[in-house]
Amino acid sequence: MTSPLQELGYPLGFEVDDPVSPLLEPPSVRLGQSQRTLVRSISGMQKEALVTDSVSGKTWRLVSDEGEYLDGDDVAPAPLAFMTTGMVSSFANEIVALAEDRGVDLDDVTLVQDNYYTMNGSALRGTMTGGALPVELSVQVASEAEESTLRDLVETATRTSPVNGLMTEVKNSSFTLRLNGTAVPLDDGDDFGDGPIADPAGVFADLTYDADEQARPIIHRTGRTTEPLPEAEAKYTSGSGSSLQEDQDRVLHVRGVCTSDDEGVKTVEVKLFSPIGTVFELRSDEPAGRGGAGRAPSAMTYVAAGLGFCFMTQIGRYADIVNKDLDAYRIVQDTHFSFGAGENGETPGEAEPVETHVYLDADESASSARDVLRMSEQTCFLHALCRTELDAPEVDVERSA
Repeated sequence: MTSPLQELGYPLGFEVDDPVSPLLEPPSVRLGQSQRTLVRSISGMQKEALVTDSVSGKTWRLVSDEGEYLDGDDVAPAPLAFMTTGMVSSFANEIVALAEDRGVDLDDVTLVQDNYYTMNGSALRGTMTGGALPVELSVQVASEAEESTLRDLVETATRTSPVNGLMTEVKNSSFTLRLNGTAVPLDDGDDFGDGPIADPAGVFADLTYDADEQARPIIHRTGRTTEPLPEAEAKYTSGSGSSLQEDQDRVLHVRGVCTSDDEGVKTVEVKLFSPIGTVFELRSDEPAGRGGAGRAPSAMTYVAAGLGFCFMTQIGRYADIVNKDLDAYRIVQDTHFSFGAGENGETPGEAEPVETHVYLDADESASSARDVLRMSEQTCFLHALCRTELDAPEVDVERSA
């Protein structure tokens, strides 16, 4: 039996040819680069996103699903896989750019990044909250440079990366809310960005895709399942429906292993250790003039997609747990980041708060819709990453011959 995503018949990731909707245009640039992300729910935990990047002007269509832990069909990467891919790809970009600036020769660079998140509390009592923990980054590299030189290079790269602005400063996200087409006032304000944003439902309904079969998929489902780590803690969880429990106290663990080919295209193998999930491979490439040739989504395109997918998952998860009557839901999300070392030298990377417009189709009251928004943000792991001032990534550097 095929899932709704599979029935659509498209690759898991591809560039959209000549999108014409004004809603797909990225927001006005503030820090250097911006992304606009449209996401809609399809079925269950399956979601479809359109991400447009201001640097390349390209729009990428990406999809996400969840495994058995959220009663998903497991046919596309989980939201956190996109954030891990974007983050570790950005670190890889910064390492290469800084090495060139400093005259440090590198070869065979492999990055292993571990992301950890938490979920604690009760959905029914409104106390369930998602959290983000510091990132761990291990770099294996062939180089004749001193180990201290390489360590300083990697540590600086994590600071110059645009995602530094999300990790090291408190960024409280902003929202607007519409229920069945009617604006719902929010206590903390809904005035931001460039004014009212149209519902993206029409964009998804009208857009036609011409996606050829890919000789080398941008997103590849390997079919392999992650093996549990021997040192896994008691709060590591797995199993059917485990993430839909009303009360939770658990740790999520995602690992991304990033390598680059001779043309600089990065492949990130993403493994879910908690909850256990299927291994996916995602390819990333920067736009022409920015270290790549635009052959796959950029690092910040993946970051933007991850933020949107994760928030959307929390909408569906919370509604499932507390039996909210949601027919469909969509978002328009704007993100703003600085450039990295290639443009700004060794200046720390910056980001602005995420701006999200939420559209709910539901037989619910305005008060109930506000609860959905509040709890979705509160339980979103990646909005937690934004609103938490994390320590700098813990870096380990191993030099090979």
